[in-house]
Parts: sequence; structure tokens; C-alpha cells
Amino acid sequence: MAQDVLDRLTNETVELLQALIRNQCVNDGTPESGREESSARLLRDELEASGVDMQLFETLPGRTSLVARYPGTDPTAPALCLMGHTDVVPVSVDGWLHDPFGGELIDGEVWGRGAVDMLNLTSSMAVAFRHLITSGKRYPGDIVYFAVADEEAGGTHGARVLIDSEWDALQCDYVLTEWGGIPERSNRGMNLLMAVAEKGIGWRRLIVSGSPGHGSAPYGTDNALVKAAEVVGRIARYQATPQLDELWEARIRAMALPPEQEAALLDPGYLADALAAMPPGVARNAHACTHTTFSPNVIHGGVKANVIPDEVVIEVDIRTLPGETAADVDAHLQAALGDLYDQVTIESIQYFPSTKSPTDTPLWDALVRSATKAYPDASLVPSLVTGGTDSRFFRSKGAVAYGAGLLSPAVDASEFARRFHGHDERIDVESLRMTVGLWLDVVEHLWT
Repeated sequence: MAQDVLDRLTNETVELLQALIRNQCVNDGTPESGREESSARLLRDELEASGVDMQLFETLPGRTSLVARYPGTDPTAPALCLMGHTDVVPVSVDGWLHDPFGGELIDGEVWGRGAVDMLNLTSSMAVAFRHLITSGKRYPGDIVYFAVADEEAGGTHGARVLIDSEWDALQCDYVLTEWGGIPERSNRGMNLLMAVAEKGIGWRRLIVSGSPGHGSAPYGTDNALVKAAEVVGRIARYQATPQLDELWEARIRAMALPPEQEAALLDPGYLADALAAMPPGVARNAHACTHTTFSPNVIHGGVKANVIPDEVVIEVDIRTLPGETAADVDAHLQAALGDLYDQVTIESIQYFPSTKSPTDTPLWDALVRSATKAYPDASLVPSLVTGGTDSRFFRSKGAVAYGAGLLSPAVDASEFARRFHGHDERIDVESLRMTVGLWLDVVEHLWT
């Protein structure tokens, strides 16, 4: 691709990313939040001049997703979907150096909530998709652009319902979405982590009961908040047995670590000590890749300062490893809570098993050819996403889905993890340039 064309597409990506950040489509998990309609209509307007067929789907007032399809020349050829979500997580404004919804370009980086998760990809996909159409070139398979709402709350008002109810509009064989292209240096050179699997979701609501009373006489009372504090503590201290699968082994061996360190990271008995010696950001990701995890993140309870609470509700983010079931989640909670287990009412908020796609596909081959154009000596390493993405809904339909993209050397795995859902989220322009080029290269290589 000519340098001036890539420069133009990069500038367009920057401007679109800034606009998406400024729309403030914050999803706090409630049905009325998100308001993704503003970004769906913005993206529709961006693509309108291309003449592509587009549809807006509103699952609730303001919860709108966009689907656009560029038809291929061969109805039997596999279709590719470029999927990006338009919602972002809430933000604590006081922790930021710059306005989290300003979308400012500062020292070669675009700042704002969603810059990493995942409006950088949503915008670069839209720009690449438009360029593919306006260039006039046709490809064997259909190319679909899907800007989806509600990914940050499990897809209930986005991909989950639309894939079930509007599959004719979304039908595809391959999907590219978030969590990929993360550079990780090894003793052999550069590795690029591309997601081929993701952990399961087993969110639980724990209801802790007690007996109400006057707060001035707490001795001997059944205080639900005190009991809940112990429940939270036990969950926080609980460590599931590590499971070291083939994805973990491939990632560790690709790093070409010193034999002693490699052996420790591949031995369940020494893994804890090996993780403790890693940088914190890398250790958190490594721990999550090898354990089912439990994070108590929400608590509600109490009515007044002088009333002993009789009920406290705790919501726990549980992420399961491949092969684990809903019954395994309950078994973990029973082990964690011990004698308190029978005193807690447990409800399922959301469950979805871990999913995985194979790598012996034309799409993986196209990713290898395209990513190594930017990183000639790099190796693509299949990896596990520790969070959730909308890939799981497409995989349930038989589609192959990968988390892709390209980050510049300025954003390594540790820095990426720190910015993800964190303060001062931002993405450098070079990463945007590399990623928009990646989408175009993948399309060129996929059907050849």
C-alpha cells in the first residue's frame, strides 16, 4: 500500500476514534446505560457514502448496533466479519491526567476511555472496511462490519441477542475482534499474542442473611455485613488449583526463557513462586491464564448507620478455564467458603463456558502473513483471553473467531494490561497505523 494512502487512513482512524470516545457510550451494566445509538449512527454516517448495505438494530431504546455487508463474488466462499464494540466501561475521572472523554491527541497518543478497549479497533475496522469498498476491488467472500452494543455487560443487549435473532444479517465463517497483536519480547525475538480462546464466565450473586437490630448494641448479634466481610475475605484468599494447558505451554516455550524459569512456569508445584518473581502486570495475566479466578467486585447492604443489616448482596466475577462447568464453579465456592457455604444463598448472574477456535485455518494463515509484514521476525503465539469477548457467541454458531490487531513496541503486554479498564487509557498513533494496515492485508491474503 502506498505510504500516502496509509497516512490518510491513519488520520481518518484517529479522527473517528476521537469522535467515538467523545460519544461517552458508558455501559455500567444497567439496561438503560450505554446509549450506543450515537456511535452506531456516527459509524453509519461514516460508511454511508460508500453505498454499502447497512442495518441498525435496536434491542432496547438507545441500545443500537450497526451491521454492514460488502458482498463477495462467490456465494460459496467463506465470509469474514470485522467486529468491534462501541460501549466502554465507567471511569473514575479523578484518577486521570487528561479528560477521559476528551479524545485528545497528545504526544502521538489518543487519550480516552475506550482507546484500548476497544474503540481503537472499532474505528480502524470501519476505516479499513470503507477503504475496501471505495477502492472498487471485489473479494470472493462477503465482508461484514459489525459495530455492536453492550459487549461490556455480557452482550445481553448486543451480540448475544442479535446472533440468535438476526443471524441472516450477521452470517459469517470467520471473525476478527479484540485482544490480539500484543508484542511480547522473548530471548528469540518478538512474539505476537493472538487470541484463539477465552475463559468462561460464571458470575455469581451471593446473598448473606442476618438478623436486624439496633446498632448501639452489637454484642452477639447476627450482623450480615460482618458475615459478608468474612465471605469476601475467604473468596479473596481462595486459590484454585492451577491448570497448565497446551496454550499456556506454547506461550511459555515461545518465550525461550532460561531452563529453570521455564520449568517452574510449567510445573503446578512451582508456579506460584515463578509468578511472584514476575512484573505485577505480567503476573496478573499469567495467573489468570492458569487459574479459575474469583474477584468480589460489588457489594450492597445496610439501610442506616444505627441499624444492624439483615442482608448483604455480593457480586463475584468468576472466570473459568477450558473444560470447567457451572457445577465446577459451585464446587469452587463451596471449597472457598467452607462452613459458611450453607449460610449463603447463591444465584447465577451469567454463565458461559470457555470457548476456543482452531488455528489450522486460512484466516490464521492470513494473520501470520499480515502481522509479520509489520514484525518480520515475529512469531504468532495462540493465546487465551482472560476476559470475555463477543467471540463466544460466534463460536457457538460454528464460526472461527480470533482476537487480533497490532500494537506498536511502545505498548507491550504489561503496559496493555495496565491501560485496559484503567486510568489514563490511551493508544499511540503508530498502533492505529499498524492495525488499519493489518485489516487490509488480512483481506488481501484470506482468499488467496
